[in-house]
Amino acid sequence: MLSCESSSESQDFDAASCCIESKNQFLIELGSDTVTILHNDTCVMAVNDLDVTRNMSLIPAGEFMMGASEEVMALGRELPQHLVKVDSFYMDIHEVTNAQFAQFVNATDYMTVAELPIDWDEFKKQMPPDTPQPNDEALQPGSMVFSPSEDLFNYIDYSQWWTWVRGADWKHPEGPSSNIKDQGQSPVVHICYDDALAYAEWSGLRLPTEAEWEWAARGGLNDKTYPWGDQSVEQGEPKCNFWTGVFPFKNTEQDGYVGLAPVMQYESNGYGLYDMAGNVWEICSDWYDERYYDTLAASQMTDNPQGPKTWHYPLEPYDPKRVIRGGSFLCNDSYCSSYRVSARMPYSASTGMSHTGFRCVKDFRNLKK
Repeated sequence: MLSCESSSESQDFDAASCCIESKNQFLIELGSDTVTILHNDTCVMAVNDLDVTRNMSLIPAGEFMMGASEEVMALGRELPQHLVKVDSFYMDIHEVTNAQFAQFVNATDYMTVAELPIDWDEFKKQMPPDTPQPNDEALQPGSMVFSPSEDLFNYIDYSQWWTWVRGADWKHPEGPSSNIKDQGQSPVVHICYDDALAYAEWSGLRLPTEAEWEWAARGGLNDKTYPWGDQSVEQGEPKCNFWTGVFPFKNTEQDGYVGLAPVMQYESNGYGLYDMAGNVWEICSDWYDERYYDTLAASQMTDNPQGPKTWHYPLEPYDPKRVIRGGSFLCNDSYCSSYRVSARMPYSASTGMSHTGFRCVKDFRNLKK
């Protein structure tokens, strides 16, 4: 098993491969061999009988030390700690659900990025110069689906558990033969940044900054590792939806679920927020730059940081990256432990995956009565 104790960027990438953030190299290197084609079985969700109300919790203003308070499991991108001030805001108490997203789609006819063919003229901007165009099959609509095999050779080659599936999208999370019937209260997945932004704007809301996200995830606790405190995720009653067992091919279902869980299945944190650890990664508004914390640490305090002006990710320097937070059902202490409140990950702004969703926030002064 890999450890997450190292702070070098290359080793950070290895340790985070369970949460691989981009489809680009996957498609270019493997071409049509990556495309799993399944029979289509479209499911259109009716939302009339589902609970699509929005419940938000007031997150008080405050100051805190952002970043990892302990370095045993922390990666370099979580350090150094730095003092941050955050204004009051409201946050969804749970991740945006399939039912909520269906209401948006039904009202607007919006199509997510995963439902649209890949535009090669745009896609090639994310690749090194002179990258050859992949075949037409690889440019058909699709998304990244977690699909492990029992043959595991190492923990670096993520193609052993991630597959580009043609026809996978929010309505078909495992591919065209799957659907979201009876999953209205599960988090919507296969969502990229533009999809989350479109939903938030339609709702009169916005995406959280990662400073707001971490402050909210801490739930009023000071310098704790998890939203519930410092007790290991493996101890006591299940605290979140994570990978129990041996990643990526054996899940003991000790927490009650193998894959996604419906929202609000575990206790909330001190601010009444559910699933701030595990279940799905959550998209934030910030660009990703591993060096960003160094710039903030140089100041006595940063007031409501909005993130760097642009992204910086040497491993994929052409592919714009946003920040995701909270970990997912794939996280495990022996592998990435990203359900820690300080954990952060780069995420391709144009990629949807089967373990990534979002929740929204609204400024305290602008909340509609």
